[in-house]
Amino acid sequence: MRLILAALIAIGLSAGLSGPAFAEGPDLIFKKSTVFKLLTPDHKLATYGIDDPLVEGVACHYTVPEKGGVSGMLGVAEEVSDVSLACRQIGPVAFKQKFEQGDDVFRQRRSILFKKMQIVRGCDVTRNVLVYLVYSDKLIEGSPKNSTSTVPIMPWGDQPAPRCADYLN
Repeated sequence: MRLILAALIAIGLSAGLSGPAFAEGPDLIFKKSTVFKLLTPDHKLATYGIDDPLVEGVACHYTVPEKGGVSGMLGVAEEVSDVSLACRQIGPVAFKQKFEQGDDVFRQRRSILFKKMQIVRGCDVTRNVLVYLVYSDKLIEGSPKNSTSTVPIMPWGDQPAPRCADYLN
């Protein structure tokens, strides 16, 4: 039993503590306090922005709760799985390379062990729409909490819209 637990902890450390899968760290846009704490940090909602690392011209913003209190102050709090997501075309779309359905765009740990939040990308071939999904998971137990955002690929200026289907592996 101890051997299994040790293996699970090792896997959790390698998966849960890893940084972003491809995207660089997110840009903090702002934080808003939601619960006042007298002597320790408040609970907050934090909104971040990231650029899709493989698709130029697409940016995503997500909001996550951040626990305050003693556990939040010490960095050992397990964050809740509530995350919202919005992605938009912000310029001409250009694909840097081919990708798989469900590839990671961004990954961030949400607890000291096991839990991580992920943003993944897909392509709706029929509609030429990029589909982004954010969810959190645990090594032992998943979470059904998720959010989806879509980005119809549109022409930009005089540049035609590329087809995401052409860049799927």
